[in-house]
Amino acid sequence: MMEKIQRFGGAMFTPVLLFSFAGLMLAITIILTNPMLVGSIANEGTVWHSFWSIVNSGAWTVFNQMELLFVIGLPLGLAKVEQGKAAMTAAVTYLTFNYFVGGILEHFGNHLGVDYFGEIGAGTGLKEIAGIRTLDTSIVGAIVIAAISVWIHNRYFNKKLPDFLGIFQGSVFVYMVGFFVMIPVAIITAIVWPQIQEGINSLQGFMAASGIFGVWIYTFLERILIPTGLHHFIWQPFVLGPAIIDGGIQPTWFENMNYFAQSTQPLIELFPEGGFALHGMSKVWGAIGISLAFYFTAKPEKRKKVLAILIPVTLTAVLTGITEPLEFTFLFIAPVLFAIHAVLAATMSATMFAFGVVGNFGGGLIDFIAMNWLPLFNNHWGTYLTQITIGFIFTGVYFLLFRFLIVKFNFATPGREEDSEDVTFYSKKEYKERLAKAKEQGAEINEFTEPAMAYIEALGGADNIAEVNNCATRLRVNVKDNSLLAEDAVFKDVGAFGVVRKGNACQVIIGGSVGNIRAQVDEILKEHSA
Repeated sequence: MMEKIQRFGGAMFTPVLLFSFAGLMLAITIILTNPMLVGSIANEGTVWHSFWSIVNSGAWTVFNQMELLFVIGLPLGLAKVEQGKAAMTAAVTYLTFNYFVGGILEHFGNHLGVDYFGEIGAGTGLKEIAGIRTLDTSIVGAIVIAAISVWIHNRYFNKKLPDFLGIFQGSVFVYMVGFFVMIPVAIITAIVWPQIQEGINSLQGFMAASGIFGVWIYTFLERILIPTGLHHFIWQPFVLGPAIIDGGIQPTWFENMNYFAQSTQPLIELFPEGGFALHGMSKVWGAIGISLAFYFTAKPEKRKKVLAILIPVTLTAVLTGITEPLEFTFLFIAPVLFAIHAVLAATMSATMFAFGVVGNFGGGLIDFIAMNWLPLFNNHWGTYLTQITIGFIFTGVYFLLFRFLIVKFNFATPGREEDSEDVTFYSKKEYKERLAKAKEQGAEINEFTEPAMAYIEALGGADNIAEVNNCATRLRVNVKDNSLLAEDAVFKDVGAFGVVRKGNACQVIIGGSVGNIRAQVDEILKEHSA
């Protein structure tokens, strides 16, 4: 079950990869249309304002069509065969579901306590999706319908029908089944979801009232669950879903950014929900403290080598907020350090919230600057000065505490390992020969082909791989025989930062290039099975 949940969590990250760029573009366009920041050129009616307003409307695509992105993205990660066709039928099934819900509410909305012909927007319970007036089930509804559609696809896509019905096989049959399944699902949704919406409203009130303690618990869970891959189930309902505010923290922040920028009222009064988007603090200041501790506790003769490892993973964490490459350098060597990291991350976020720091701080320094500091600095510089001060204090706390524990318990963190011979990949010669042969045969080779072939060998070979998926930094693989997996040192010799093993499920922590490597793995496996 855990393996399936992890795979589901990884699939949910597929559409999330688009949000960072879309958010950055929104922030830039909001800055460039704010006269307080760029002067009178940004006044309404100018060509400058009109141009950037057009770009702004395009940047909203990802957030305005969030549900559709999840419906399309999940099948790409969860469908066992023909992922593209699974995504298509999932999208059509989701639209059908919403047409059914809209039709039910149009005729029976009064009996269900829904004003179907009323205003659409936050708090009304209604939303327009692809031109369909329907219930606002947010990404929760999208994920549920996508999951149902993928289950139907995996079960019925390859079902053989009688020859005279052959035209209805494959995606058509999947949609046919989905069409009729959506009728009772839509009826249940129309009856039950308005009650759930009331519960969500109560939850929002509870979370908002939980204050500092709620922020601490939220941030702690978001960090401590990273090794399992289940942290996506924590932050997504808050940042993109309705757990704390209708529409999600990030879209609501962008909608109101100009208003927040022009107001002199404290940010914590304007947007207290933003306390549940402070989980990026440890990605910046915590990462710096951890890396400094690793460097200064490394053996002097190994510090140069450690620095070469730490610089890229620390910059990745600080600038983009992707922390797994850094965290997995010590997670399995010294899990107690990771637990302390989660506690410090939660304490840092809660402390900042207590001092009035809120906003859209789930990513790294690029997000901090573009989405918070630059657009709001004029009227809220004091809040950000407080944030930076607290951040560097915690950098010091991280450094001192990690350094003390590493030395005290002699943890084998980077640069403190026992001297040993360099790991040599046991089948390097074999995959080098295969690479040369592939080149001779005219195969398309790039810089990701060689590590992809190496990872396949470390996973027990192509015949041992049952399924392959990935999230932002991890190659998620289900193998047939876990006894064929190589030692962690072999994966690290190829370039991985760590390996998570649970039964036949294996996660290889690669970093930002995992998508490119996964694509090469898919190609190699496809050629192998041909």
